[in-house]
Amino acid sequence: MFTLLVAWALLLVPALGAVTWTATPFNPASVPLAVRSPYLSAWLAQGSGTALNGAWPTFWTGSILGWAGYVKVDGVAYNWLGDPAVPGTTFTKATQKSLKFTSTQSVFVMTAGPVDLTITFLSPVEPTDMVNQSLPLSYYAVSAASNDGNAHSVQLYTDISAEWVTGDNSLTANWSTTTGSVLTHQVQLASQTQFGEVGDHIQQGSAYHSTLNTAGATWQTGQDTVVRAQFINNGKLANSQDTAFRAVSDRWPVFAFAHDLGSVNGATAPVVFSVGHIRDPAIQYIVANNGRQNRSLFFWTRFSTVANAISTFLNDYANALARANAFDAKVNADATRISSDYASIVALSVRQGFGATEITVSRTSSGGFNTSDVLMFMKEISSDGNVNTVDVIFPAWPLFLYTNPTLGKQLLLPLFEYQATGQYPNKWSVHDMGASYPKAIGHNDGNDEPMPVEESGNMLIMTLSYTQKSNDLSLIRTYFNLLDQWTQFLITDSLIPANQISTDDFAGSLANQTNLAIKGIVGIKAMAEIAALVGDTARSSNYSSIAASYVTQWQNFATATDGTHLTLSYGDSSSWGLSYNMYADKLLKTNVFPTSVYDMQTNWYSSHANAYGVPLDTRHTYTKSDWEIWTAGLVTSTAVRDLFVSSVRNYAADGKSSQPLGDWYETLDGSVEGFRARPVVGGHLALLALQ
Repeated sequence: MFTLLVAWALLLVPALGAVTWTATPFNPASVPLAVRSPYLSAWLAQGSGTALNGAWPTFWTGSILGWAGYVKVDGVAYNWLGDPAVPGTTFTKATQKSLKFTSTQSVFVMTAGPVDLTITFLSPVEPTDMVNQSLPLSYYAVSAASNDGNAHSVQLYTDISAEWVTGDNSLTANWSTTTGSVLTHQVQLASQTQFGEVGDHIQQGSAYHSTLNTAGATWQTGQDTVVRAQFINNGKLANSQDTAFRAVSDRWPVFAFAHDLGSVNGATAPVVFSVGHIRDPAIQYIVANNGRQNRSLFFWTRFSTVANAISTFLNDYANALARANAFDAKVNADATRISSDYASIVALSVRQGFGATEITVSRTSSGGFNTSDVLMFMKEISSDGNVNTVDVIFPAWPLFLYTNPTLGKQLLLPLFEYQATGQYPNKWSVHDMGASYPKAIGHNDGNDEPMPVEESGNMLIMTLSYTQKSNDLSLIRTYFNLLDQWTQFLITDSLIPANQISTDDFAGSLANQTNLAIKGIVGIKAMAEIAALVGDTARSSNYSSIAASYVTQWQNFATATDGTHLTLSYGDSSSWGLSYNMYADKLLKTNVFPTSVYDMQTNWYSSHANAYGVPLDTRHTYTKSDWEIWTAGLVTSTAVRDLFVSSVRNYAADGKSSQPLGDWYETLDGSVEGFRARPVVGGHLALLALQ
């Protein structure tokens, strides 16, 4: 173990990597390119220094998404996106000058001889506009500028491949192109499986690649090498369609656009493209009597066709960019009040958190949309494929509290609605809404992963925090009996928790978990506050008394014999762990735990940090980035708070991984343990949720 001083010194050592460009705020393991939904999730696997044209973009799983870009400058071809080989042609790699990421954007500057390209990948985050937030479309925009003061002839090219529509490249795809004011390539599997996945790719719906049909725009579909060679050799495309529909891996069909920018000196206006993946219906949802309801993405309430949605989206780019810049600026300003390290972690986490979610709406009996019935669904990415896992929503919760608490309500509603039908047989809260996204079909057999104290406490804590942030009493009034039922279970099982798993299930089950008991006690106190809000003073007083009594007993059970720290489990004074569940006591302002416990833990953590953070508990040296930041929110020392924050930032920037940000990692050397691209990084906004 390290002293605080030594650990802090280690955190100031910059990560070593092969980066040859300016990276702001740092060079992440994987750069989000188009991250909007569980199925529109494209990344640049960056590692310790891979340029935008040094590798193929990948899906969050790591499977390749063909996405290529070229530019011709005075007749010389340069590759700026992807890593294509085109036999019989000559082209040069553009040189990456810089990378910058914000909460919504990843911006690259690439030098192609005497011209610089600025490529802006914008995945909008619009938490207060349900239509915009639910659109599974993402922008990329390219502008060119002379870098030598002279005018140059510039043509731009980009394509996507059929890899965007499946996890099995042996399957047959078909495609079409529509022309008009907008050019759109649409590609899909010839044989689709509703609500079915292969390799976490949905086997339903279509991918769309679009651009405005401005002067000098051309298009083409066909074999990758043929279409790319057409542009490299001619600077334009043939406006022709390949109709030999075939397997994705059979002569790799691509869907391309080119724009002739003419003579370029000063910076051009951006050429705007969109990529998307759209399906309907989006979610299968269990209703009363084991019924099934098909739900649509919310954007359909405004747009009658995909073409209309895409056209509106493309034409709104300037406004969308302005909204994104305002959102980025607010998030950055709020987070920078903590520290610049914290602001950089938050910026990398926002798109990833939202990218696991989808906002849906049901239909009325007459076929219209019931806009009063809005539910949000979250995929438990990489650790499992579950739908609305309670203990995945819980760590991600600060993201929704900070950006728009209503989204949090919409995430909780499916869980409440389902359990209120009486189909779930257990007396504690269900673990998730379905074992396989996007099928939110419950667990009527009660055989979901058993985390009884974990999930019951989580639901009570999230429900009260939503109510406090929104002043909306509808959840607690409608589902008061369910909340009370879970509280009764916590009264029985949380002071001395039975042998069970918590959200950190990879660490195994354990009896008498100190941190799990914290969650249960805060949950009971949360119900006391909920009861007070609806005027049930007797119940409120009773539960407050129980919580206070439990805290006193818990302190005796959970404090090490030498009084220096909380244990991992009762009676094992040599054990300890991150008591991150105390963050809920701070968030709710329930104040059930005395300040002395917070001070004790703060002092303990200050002398038990490794190079990349404080271990999750004494069973292993790994940790979780979400819980590191939650713990930063409960410590009583700014120096210790900053130690936790900078540990996570140091890990995120260490160049030892090339996957979308993983939350489970090793504190000794900053290597990834497992998990990637999970929405739990929404927990990195825990300090913002306290503001």
